[in-house]
Amino acid sequence: MPYQTILVPTEPHDLMTSTLETALLLAQKFDSYIEGFPLRPAIDNFVAMDPISGMAMATVKQRDAEAATQAQQLFEGFMQSRQVPRSLETKPSFAWNWFDAAPDGDDVVGSYGRVFDAIVLGRPSDDPQGPRMLTLEAGLFESGRPVLIAPPTAPKQMGENVLIAWNCSTEQARTTAFAMPLLRRAQKITVLTVEGATVPGPTGSQMARSLKLNGIPTEAITLKAERGRNAGDVILTRARELGCDLLIKGAYTQSRIRQMIFGGTTRHILAHASLPVLMAH
Repeated sequence: MPYQTILVPTEPHDLMTSTLETALLLAQKFDSYIEGFPLRPAIDNFVAMDPISGMAMATVKQRDAEAATQAQQLFEGFMQSRQVPRSLETKPSFAWNWFDAAPDGDDVVGSYGRVFDAIVLGRPSDDPQGPRMLTLEAGLFESGRPVLIAPPTAPKQMGENVLIAWNCSTEQARTTAFAMPLLRRAQKITVLTVEGATVPGPTGSQMARSLKLNGIPTEAITLKAERGRNAGDVILTRARELGCDLLIKGAYTQSRIRQMIFGGTTRHILAHASLPVLMAH
């Protein structure tokens, strides 16, 4: 199924323009409808600890209202500058609309995202004012939809030269299935397996064969593991060498806790990818 509906949670930060550019590239491929909404922290997370908490709560609410207004202006200004029409029609079309009634909190990305074909988010940042890992994980674990992660610098093109980071896992198989509309339009596809960074399952060559049986020409390559080098680094390096403009990567084959403690392919890619990454769990 093509990506006919795209959700873009919107916040006023420096990486938002790249996120919107990435969403627009995806929408232009499929004449998609793009919907934005203001992403706000959950006010319930604010805990009153002192006698002036009422005043502090009022300040938080005012700040969030101002940020929501800025987010709407950013989203609408971007779409208007790119001459994307606004539409309230229910039939699929290349258009945009703004939803201002979304509840507060990152969880809405996972819940509301269930009724869209894809969610587009910025790559998580260490900047407290930038994209949050909590937002991304809500989309990955709660929506049941693929999440397209925009790099810090806006891409010029996307989906022409695609790298599939095959690790034989269920998560990777699901993500590859979500990517099929993009794979059918790609000019070049490479299935990359890094030895030692896989789970029991079909090989990269078998995945490439499956894609070929679906009428999608694909090349499979396997790279040897390098001591002291993260598989995520190997994947991103080869993607750069091949000139890829999209990476297809299943998220968190290892648990999040294990990846936080010991590192992992997903976390490395989330921290360092300079190209759009389509992920799902």
